[in-house]
Amino acid sequence: MRELAERPEDVPAVFAERFNSGDLDAISEGYEDGAVFVPEPGTALTGAEARAANARFVGLGLPITVHPRHVYAAGDVALLIVDWVIDGTDGDGRRVHIEGTATDVARRGKDGRWRYAVDNPFGVAPPEPSVGAVEEG
Repeated sequence: MRELAERPEDVPAVFAERFNSGDLDAISEGYEDGAVFVPEPGTALTGAEARAANARFVGLGLPITVHPRHVYAAGDVALLIVDWVIDGTDGDGRRVHIEGTATDVARRGKDGRWRYAVDNPFGVAPPEPSVGAVEEG
């Protein structure tokens, strides 16, 4: 398995390889302590909750493909805009197609390796309408 990323632009490929291996420990190594995972817009999780949410995606048993669109680094912090797709037939024979454009933040650790600080896979999803919103017409 590939080592953790030495360059911010490699973070998505390292994540995809580890995700596709199904090894949750390997995936977790790609996140810094206290990292935030956003499994759906408006839900920011850390720690065991973040790992469990990531495990639900991995549990589909389908590969993820990633296509970095932009990587902007400033010192030890980088913004990653990444298109991704999970597509196939799950273990129950159901067709699955999930895709998004992630808005992620990675940080270089003291060991020189880059890890997610914020993993927001649906980062450019449209905002949900607020409850009770009224359209005037």
